[in-house]
Parts: sequence; C-alpha cells; structure tokens
Amino acid sequence: MDQSRTEGFDAVDVIRTKRDGGTLSGPQIDWVVDAYTRGVVADEQMSALAMAILLRGMDRDEIARWTRAMIASGERMDFTDLPRPSVDKHSTGGVGDKITLPLAPLVAACGAAVPQLSGRGLGHTGGTLDKLESIPGWQAALDNDRMRQILTDVGAVICAAGTGLAPADRKLYALRDVTGTVEAIPLIASSIMSKKIAEGTGGLVLDVKVGSGAFMKTVEDARTLAGTMVGLGADAGVPTVALLTDMSTPLGLTVGNALEVRESVEVLAGGGPADVVDLTLALAREMLALAGITTDPADALADGRAMDAWKAMVRAQDGDPDAALPTARETHTVLAPADGVLLALDAYAVGVASWRLGAGRARKEDPVQAGAGIELHAKPGATVQGGQPLMTLHTDTPERFARALEALEDAVTVGPEGSRPATGDVVLERVDRPLA
Repeated sequence: MDQSRTEGFDAVDVIRTKRDGGTLSGPQIDWVVDAYTRGVVADEQMSALAMAILLRGMDRDEIARWTRAMIASGERMDFTDLPRPSVDKHSTGGVGDKITLPLAPLVAACGAAVPQLSGRGLGHTGGTLDKLESIPGWQAALDNDRMRQILTDVGAVICAAGTGLAPADRKLYALRDVTGTVEAIPLIASSIMSKKIAEGTGGLVLDVKVGSGAFMKTVEDARTLAGTMVGLGADAGVPTVALLTDMSTPLGLTVGNALEVRESVEVLAGGGPADVVDLTLALAREMLALAGITTDPADALADGRAMDAWKAMVRAQDGDPDAALPTARETHTVLAPADGVLLALDAYAVGVASWRLGAGRARKEDPVQAGAGIELHAKPGATVQGGQPLMTLHTDTPERFARALEALEDAVTVGPEGSRPATGDVVLERVDRPLA
C-alpha cells in the first residue's frame, strides 16, 4: 500500500527530518504518534525515529507537542471534584527506592489526595507495584470508580495505570527498552509527563535520581531532564517541581520487595533509616506546598496518622497490613574485606545483584520473588572490621547466589580509618523553572 496516498505524512520523511537535524512540525508529530499507535507506522520506523531523537534531540516546543500527542492517544482523568486537592509524585527509579510507600499515606494524612499510578520493576530498578504485591491479598488493578472512592475515603491510592491512559506511551516505552533509546531525554520526559498529566493530578513533584544506580548518571543530565519536565508541566497547567536526589548508594538498608515494605512500615512507625525519612519528608513538604497545605508532615509521622492512612490504604486494596510478609528460604552473608571506613557501596551493583537474586525481572513477563533481595548492615561512612557482615543476600533459589556475588565484586570500597566518603545530603538540588 502507498502510505502517502492514505495518510497525511510519510514516516520516512519524518525520520529523515529528524535524522538530518531538522525540527518536526506540530502536524508531523501529531500524525506520527497517532499513526504508530494505530499500527500504520511500523516498529522499525519508530525505532529509527527514536534513535534520531536520541542523537539529534528536540526543542521545547517539539517535546511539548509530542507529549500532548501521547496524552491525546487515550483517556484523561479528572480529580478536580474530589473533596481535597490532588498532588502526585514520580521517581525516575533507583535502588532501594521505596519512598512512594510511606510518602503517599503521609501526604494523605496531611489532607491531600494522592492518585499514585505506579509501575513494575525492570532490570536493576525496583517497581512499586512489585513491592506492594508482597503484602498478602493486595491488589494493583483498580477501575476508575474504585480509585476515586479510595481517594475520597482514604486520600491515597497506589495502583496500576489502566490501559486507556496514554496507550502511545505504553507501546513506545516497550520499543525504547529493546532499541537502546531509553536514555533519550525528550522521550523520557514525554513518557513520564504524558502519563502524569493524563492522570489528572493537580500538582506534581518529581524525584529525579542521579548517580550510578539511576538512569541519569550526572547532575547535568538530571538537571536537563528535570527542567524539561518542569516545563512540560507548566505548559500543561500542572504546577511541577523537581528534586535531584542522590542514587550513588542504595536508599535505606533494604533492596527487594518484601524487605522494602518492612522498612517502609518502620518509617511510618516513626523509625527507619535517616536517608529514607529525610527524602520522604522533603518530597512530602513539596507536595503539600503545591496542594496549598501548611501541615508539617513530620508531625503526621510522629503521631501515628501516617500509619493509620497506610493501613486504611492497604485494606482498601484488599491487602492485610498486619499479615506477616514473605521471607526468602535461603540467605548468604557478604563480609567486609578489611578494617577501615566504608567509602562506597555502589547502587548499580547492589541493584543488579538484587535483580539476579530474583527481586527483579529481565522481561516484563518474568515473575519476581517477594522475599528476594539484599539487607545492608553498613552504609558509607561507617567504620567496619574485616570479617563483619556487610550485607545479607536473600533468595528462594540458592543457585542464584554465585551470579549475585559476581555483580558485587567491585561494589564495596573500604579505606583506611580516618578516610571520609564522598557523601552528603540525599537532596542535591531543587528545580522549579523550565529548562531555558
């Protein structure tokens, strides 16, 4: 079939325009996103265009138009009639990043509605839905009416996005994953923001991870992505703020699904690792500010309101918040190689090891082990003695230990006593203006 006779544009012309460094017109963008969603533009053609975008980039107008076209491919939700202001958070993904679990009920306990549409893990980064599915009975799939009811009654819901929300992104996301174009900032930004804008939230806080365990390895790249997404939010009328946060070391002391749920509950009970608490409160304060709420979230952690909201949220999705969480059948302890100071614990290596233990998946169809993962017994800055436990590996399948240990071979750096690790605050920067 001669595509040019029946369609407004020709896919090859669109590819050539971007390949040669040109700017795609608004109608070109609208057509290619719609035609790809309909199956008129083939996967190999969209692969070529995605690679051209990775290499040539897009300007702000192109990215904004691309994002609008992705939103227009499906439904758009609206929460303006809820009895409380809505605000959401999105993380670009990291190792041990369980922040959504304590954050959503905490912000709800302070008076906002949090419609948190989340995803599953792929590769070394964990997925929020996988973590929550380790809670007996908990269900990720909700229809819009049930989601709205929980937001009204409880104030927070964490669930899977429906198939009607930005279907163009679902198709393109899978393609990027297998064509080496995941890192294209225009495509990352439009992927995240098309879903969040279509979700209908009144405000959005972005947690843009930086470091070895993140997609963005440098502060400069993270700043570019953050500024691009803040601009997309502003263009769509959704107030958006971004925090750049450290992902050179895993967040908290656990990596893996049930392990991270257990640690999240510790935070909601008023304890938990300092970095997880600090980041949860920093993001909560940004979310509440966008919602126009002046309550201090630290008070809601201390007085039990956040824990009450957590239990109500879990029960509303058929989970039992008081049930015992799954544990792995086998463990293996990794020991400190020498006396001294733990200078580094590489987030990417720990993430890969946890994935190999069964906590993550290589393909979206793969199952995960609820109890698999890694417990950390020390973080950078700690004084350690040779032979003391540094981490404990958990899995149901002990034949996985060897590959996990391979991933950890260069993960640990111990220096002489008196050494200082290059560690600082978990929040590196705040971005509240569009990229210039």
